[in-house]
Amino acid sequence: MAEPDRHEVDATMSERVYLDWNATTPLRPEARAAMAAAFDCAGNPSSVHAEGRAARYLVEQARERVAGLLGAEPRNVIFTSGGTEANALALSPQLAVGGDKGPRDRLLISAIEHPSVRAGGRFAGASIEDVPVLSSGVIDLAALQARLDVLRATETGVRPLVALMHANNETGVVQPVAEAAALVHAAGGLLHVDAVQSAGKIPCDIERLQADTVAISAHKLGGPKGAGALVKRSEAIHVGDPLFKGGGQERGSRGGTENVIGIAGFGAAAEAAGNALAPTALRMAALRDRLEAMLRDISPDAVIFGEGLERLPNTTMFAVPGIKAETALIALDLAGVAVSSGSACSSGKVAGSPVLAAMNVPAALAIGAVRVSLGPASTDRDVDVLISAWRNLVAGLSKGRREVAA
Repeated sequence: MAEPDRHEVDATMSERVYLDWNATTPLRPEARAAMAAAFDCAGNPSSVHAEGRAARYLVEQARERVAGLLGAEPRNVIFTSGGTEANALALSPQLAVGGDKGPRDRLLISAIEHPSVRAGGRFAGASIEDVPVLSSGVIDLAALQARLDVLRATETGVRPLVALMHANNETGVVQPVAEAAALVHAAGGLLHVDAVQSAGKIPCDIERLQADTVAISAHKLGGPKGAGALVKRSEAIHVGDPLFKGGGQERGSRGGTENVIGIAGFGAAAEAAGNALAPTALRMAALRDRLEAMLRDISPDAVIFGEGLERLPNTTMFAVPGIKAETALIALDLAGVAVSSGSACSSGKVAGSPVLAAMNVPAALAIGAVRVSLGPASTDRDVDVLISAWRNLVAGLSKGRREVAA
């Protein structure tokens, strides 16, 4: 069989509708331009000569831009290879504050965290505990308070570390981070926040969140894959046991030559996302609401997870009883629409969602969960194409059932 002409392939792909922005985002023009310029920078950012200083300038410029997105001090930004590494770097018993070098002896993790947080970092399994969520998908603050109270009453000098994401990557539900931070700090603990999904979509000011450390990722906000950051609220917070030891880069928190090209793209994307944050959020929320209304017209029994709660403006996760996610994803993909069934970190598998399980969603409904995530470049046409494909899917399934019944 003859290979398809490259131009035919490009034309076909250009007609597709991409609605899986929570998995990864197309590269922003600003990030592409910054990376292209960085390709010509030959120096090592640790070198003292002119070429090295030019590379160092790109890294520090990006550090300021990333810090600006979170309202942080540039010196408190530690560049990593992505959100997964940033989470692992923070989840360490050796995360210290000021002169207090005592280890964190408990890790409390909300039941809806990303797998990179659920893995527990460098905490021993016996010291890791779950904090449940309500059926809405919001962390149970009363349960968190109760567990912190028990730890304080039974274990003198306990230093807990709590991990709570800012917004869920599947449902989009925004968590009460500042309220959780108040409880954690009152108990003498630290709070780590995975803001990979929220940064660049909603305000993510580290001071307002009162998070001690925050993880973000470049490719979730229009930057390149392979770059991320762990951001500290205070210079007094120390990563006592770096994952990568070596030349003392990143103020001793991560050894190894910095990814200058990726970091430059990360910084440009962070700045662009921050500059357009409010209008982009409003436009995406309007598109999302239109999508959900049209979806209900076709499938009145659709369940939209997190509906009525504060959610990311771009995210809809829904299920229709009797329709499996695997069936829906294949049909939509064949119709030229890319969506997902949840987290994109499961090696391409369509499996049950641990997030929905934590919310006590019945398994028969959870297996049908489909996630649609919009982006800054999403349009009304994209929504129309998705809805048309969904209408055809529902009609086809209904016809098949009628024929079987006959």
